[in-house]
Amino acid sequence: MTTILDSVDQRTNLVGENRLELLIFRLHTAQLFAINVFKVKEVVKLPRLTQLPGSHPNISGIASIRGVSIPVINLRKAIGMKQSESHEECNIIITEYNRSVQAFLVGQVMNIMNMTWQDIQPPPRQVGKNNYLTAITKVKKDNAERLVSIIDVEKVLAEIVDYDTQISQEVLDPSLLNHFHGRKVLIVDDSSTARGQIRETLSQLGLEVIEAHNGLHALNMLKSWCDKGIDLNNELLMMFTDAEMPEMDGYKLTHEIRNDPRMRDLHIALNTSLSGNFNEAMVKKVGCNRFISKFQPDLLVEVVQERLKALL
Repeated sequence: MTTILDSVDQRTNLVGENRLELLIFRLHTAQLFAINVFKVKEVVKLPRLTQLPGSHPNISGIASIRGVSIPVINLRKAIGMKQSESHEECNIIITEYNRSVQAFLVGQVMNIMNMTWQDIQPPPRQVGKNNYLTAITKVKKDNAERLVSIIDVEKVLAEIVDYDTQISQEVLDPSLLNHFHGRKVLIVDDSSTARGQIRETLSQLGLEVIEAHNGLHALNMLKSWCDKGIDLNNELLMMFTDAEMPEMDGYKLTHEIRNDPRMRDLHIALNTSLSGNFNEAMVKKVGCNRFISKFQPDLLVEVVQERLKALL
């Protein structure tokens, strides 16, 4: 039987090489969509759903999977597509995000594609800020190249679950508050929703928040500062990075930083919706200082306070 450590090694080898696996599916159209396999627990045929009066309009109902009640989100409706009258094949993709389990109602589930993050590109700016995509890519299907839209699950969930960015008073260390002013934190995340949640939390401390929309963007930014002679340890209190991002993921970004003498001492926290027993091993392997599972405002504050204390 494969042990947890074997699983850790296999998965960290995949992400450490800037690779990912996408689960490709349809939403009752010819268009292809995807989410990262790393967050998928299983795919099952649509079971009988129990309706909950007063629930969010994007919730189709509750599915009972082996005795566990799981909310089912109508993904087509959640991303703003018109309701389909199709009676084609329906499946649910059961996922784990932000320490919670939920299912997404989809159409036909196609296959799994192993790709490199370099093949994943941000959506064109012309699509606007209100789209539900974190990235796009292309795959070969039926001897033709097809566009695949990668869903911004963070945004879908944030519109259903009310994420409170307020900080608990008992978490704050009053002796540190004046020391936060003038200090900067770099946030690296391809989801504008996720960046906004962190920004709203840390801004309450008086921190200046700098944002990068993927690992490559962040790396180029950091290198340009170093090329200008800027000391990153003086410029930044720390960096929070997501794991999964187009062009360069958070693991590859951390690897590149740790292998550049000019910035190898940058304090890095991996802030991701991924969860599971292998996370601590992943953090240790790629060289992050901390792992934080999204979205926990008080824990974000504790991490920056601990970092500040170490510098005072």
